[in-house]
Amino acid sequence: MGKPIVFIPSRIPNAERVIRYLSEYADVDYRDVEEMLGDEQFYQGLERADGLMAYSRNKIREAQLERAPKLRAVCNIAVGYDNLDLDALTARGVAATNTPDVLSETTADLAFALLLSAARRIPEADHYVKSGQWHGWLPSLMLGKDVFGATLGIVGLGRIGQAIARRAAGFQMKVLYNNRTRISHEEQQGLEYASLDTLLQRSDYVLLQAPLTPETSGMIGARELGLMKKDAILINTARGGVVDERALIEALQEKRIAGAGLDVFEQEPLPQGHPFLSMPQVVAVPHIGSATVQTRSAMAMKAATNMAAVLRGEQPENLLNPEVWRR
Repeated sequence: MGKPIVFIPSRIPNAERVIRYLSEYADVDYRDVEEMLGDEQFYQGLERADGLMAYSRNKIREAQLERAPKLRAVCNIAVGYDNLDLDALTARGVAATNTPDVLSETTADLAFALLLSAARRIPEADHYVKSGQWHGWLPSLMLGKDVFGATLGIVGLGRIGQAIARRAAGFQMKVLYNNRTRISHEEQQGLEYASLDTLLQRSDYVLLQAPLTPETSGMIGARELGLMKKDAILINTARGGVVDERALIEALQEKRIAGAGLDVFEQEPLPQGHPFLSMPQVVAVPHIGSATVQTRSAMAMKAATNMAAVLRGEQPENLLNPEVWRR
C-alpha cells in the first residue's frame, strides 16, 4: 500500500520546504500555478487525495466532497473558513483546520494601512501627482481627516482586532470595541466596550474584523451606516459578506459617510463596472491582508503541520471540527 496523497492545487510560498516536510508522510501532488485550476483538473486531483491544502478561494461543499472518496483532511491556508462546509466535512469524518495566530500582526498592518490611506487620501494623491495634475501647493489641496487622537471603533476583537488596537495606541486613538464577549481588564488596555449602535455613532473610523457567520452576514446595512458620522470612514478587513454592499454604495454616493477602505468584497474579484472602481473615496485592495512573503510562508507551513498530524493519526493543533476526533 502506497503513501497517502496530499493535493495542493495552487502555488504556495516556500513550497520546497513544505513539500520536503510533507514527503515524510505522503506523496505530494503540487500544482505550481497562480490561477485556480479548472473544475476537471481540480476534481482529478481531489478524487485521489487523502488530504487537501486549500486557500479560501477553494470552496469545499457537499458537491466537492462527493468527488473525494478518500479525503481525510482539508487544511485551509487561511484563518477564515467560510469556504468550508463544516457540517458536511464532519458528517464524512473529514478533519478541517485553519491557520490562526501567524497572520494576525500582518493583517493588522494592512488594516491600519487602509485606515491611513483612506483618511489621508493617499491613492487619490498618488494618482494626482503621477497623472500630471499637480501644479503647485494649495491650502485646500487633498484635505483629509486626522487619525491622531480620533476615535476608532473595532467590531470583532479577536487576535487581529487586538493587534489593530495596539497600533491605534501609538496614534493615541480612543478605541471602542464590540465583540461577542467582553475582554478582561479592558480599561487597563485602553479599550472601552460599546454596543454596536453606540460604536457606530461615536467612531470616526469603524473597522470590521468579525468573522463571517450566519449572525454577522450583512450586519452592516443601511440602518447601521445611517448611524455613522457623515465624516466617518468604514474599513473592512474581515469578509465582504459582513457588509451589505448595495447599502454601502448608496451611503457613499449620497455622502452619508465619507469613505471606505476595503480589502474584501461580496464578490471577488470585483466585476468590471462595479461602482467601487470609480469612487475616489474608496480605497480598494485585492484581499491582501496576509500578503507578505514571511506570513504566507508561515501559513503554508502551519497548514502542512496540521496535515501531517492527521496523517499520523494525531489530533491537529487547529482543528475546526473536534467532533471528528471524538468518534
